[in-house]
Amino acid sequence: MRRNGLLHAELNRVVAAMGHTDTLVIGDVGLPVPPGVPCIDLAVLPGTPPFATVFEAVYAELAVERVTMASEIHAKNRAMVALGERLRNDGVGVDEVPHDELKRLSARAVAIVRTGETSPYANVILHAGVTFR
Repeated sequence: MRRNGLLHAELNRVVAAMGHTDTLVIGDVGLPVPPGVPCIDLAVLPGTPPFATVFEAVYAELAVERVTMASEIHAKNRAMVALGERLRNDGVGVDEVPHDELKRLSARAVAIVRTGETSPYANVILHAGVTFR
């Protein structure tokens, strides 16, 4: 049994198996899951677990070189805008695309993690980096 960090066995396995440029989606409760993409469904109740909790747990474990977010966050989700700014300050590349494009890109992910988040556009595609230079 792990003492701390990411405890969810399936999510831990997916993160550990990711290679450079592989993608993992962390999404809100409404993000559609494309056929053939595994879904790690963490949603228990509306809002539980929140996007931020799941994102922080995964971000602490995965080398992330860039993320893709929906451009609609600027009008609809200030928390996601703040997350993008923080990631830029961390040296992570932040791409913004229309939400429909984000949904299309999610079809290439190794998995989609479904949270209970109910705020609009609380979705991010994490692009794996490397831990060496």
